Amino acid sequence: MFIQTEAMPDPHRMKFFPGEAVLTAGSAEFPNPEAAAKSPLATKLFGVAGVSGVMLYEEFITVAKEGPFDWQILKPMILGAIMDHYATGQPVIVEIGVGEADGEVNFEDRQEDQEIIDQIKEIMESRVRPAAEQMGGDVLYKGFKDGVFYAEFVGPTLALAGGMNQVISHYVPEVTAVKDYRDAIPKPGLDTTEAQAILQVLDERINPSIAGHGGHISLIDVKEDTAFVRLEGGCQGCGMADVTLKQGVEGEIKSVAPSILHVLDVTDHAGGTNPYYSPGKGGAPA
Repeated sequence: MFIQTEAMPDPHRMKFFPGEAVLTAGSAEFPNPEAAAKSPLATKLFGVAGVSGVMLYEEFITVAKEGPFDWQILKPMILGAIMDHYATGQPVIVEIGVGEADGEVNFEDRQEDQEIIDQIKEIMESRVRPAAEQMGGDVLYKGFKDGVFYAEFVGPTLALAGGMNQVISHYVPEVTAVKDYRDAIPKPGLDTTEAQAILQVLDERINPSIAGHGGHISLIDVKEDTAFVRLEGGCQGCGMADVTLKQGVEGEIKSVAPSILHVLDVTDHAGGTNPYYSPGKGGAPA
């Protein structure tokens, strides 16, 4: 088995091409060993000391490493882990039963939208994905419905959403918005009085004050005594994001919704675990 490698703009990430299919379609991101439990391949890779993240695509694998480790030492061990996996004949991802994957959204494109979808995918390949790769991640097409293009933002790429909206709608006027595909998950919590109060304070007081810095904060869901927010634009990846949330946003939210005791940030600031979509850290949507 001949495995090719390719360096990435992010020195902590590297691509590995095994020469045969990895996934049949789409991508899968595993930010830690616990998340990799359903993937024998990712589990083997996490067995290599220094591996901090694994992303699987149709034709290649992206491996992220911890800072102090050197690729010259890691590469032979990663190559060995990949070869060992394919030698076992195990699947890359173990299929899970219906209802086990909380938060999954399945989009079915309509035939009448196919021309629009083809145009979106062309712009994605020529303009969006190269920019995402420069950030050490990727942006994948998930679906198009009622003018909204739903994308999967892999790694620290959510900050591209605003620019994507402008670029894609310029070339494909039928696209009125670009959203994270998980935003399509039904969220009854957004219909509560607490959620409405939080949305109002975000729209009227918080977002206008951070718009000058290119930032934006969205309410993702409300579950019991917890509000889940996402920091977007200039806020994503900002070193002061946690301070902004704790010292300003959290207080504003609790002042208008006293029943809210916790405000959790679901933003993928560094491609890490997500407290909303990862089991055990707030829980996935019901």
